[in-house]
Amino acid sequence: MDGTKFLVQLLKIVCGFIFGLIASGLFLAWGFFQSVHPGEDPVAFGAMIGTGLIGASAVGAAALVPAGIVIAIAEFARFKGVVFHLAAGGGIAFLLWTLGSAGQNADFRPGSVIALAAGFLAGLVYWVIAGRTSGCWLPPRQVETQS
Repeated sequence: MDGTKFLVQLLKIVCGFIFGLIASGLFLAWGFFQSVHPGEDPVAFGAMIGTGLIGASAVGAAALVPAGIVIAIAEFARFKGVVFHLAAGGGIAFLLWTLGSAGQNADFRPGSVIALAAGFLAGLVYWVIAGRTSGCWLPPRQVETQS
């Protein structure tokens, strides 16, 4: 194990998680405020940014444990593909979105597609920052040779 690569990857994991949450929170706030242009209404634009950051912290508090588990799996299994990270982000978002709706009916809750899109965006941002190099700090795998 390379200690320097491990510390750099750990820093990228933290930054990727935070920026993924910010992208997700801003995406959700942008949909709520219907894309306010800063030139038209700067106060509403500031409210959108503030709401996005607060939303990111709320989503981050809820997603910390499941995301940590998925990140650990990706690191130790060396999953570097964008599809894995997109699916993981969407899956975590969908899981968190549907947690409180058990028992009413079998239909999806309103807003499920938006929650999925926010999760996919968070997964993509995480992949760009840290997911592409998952497991880079681990020693190379030994190739078995047949005699």
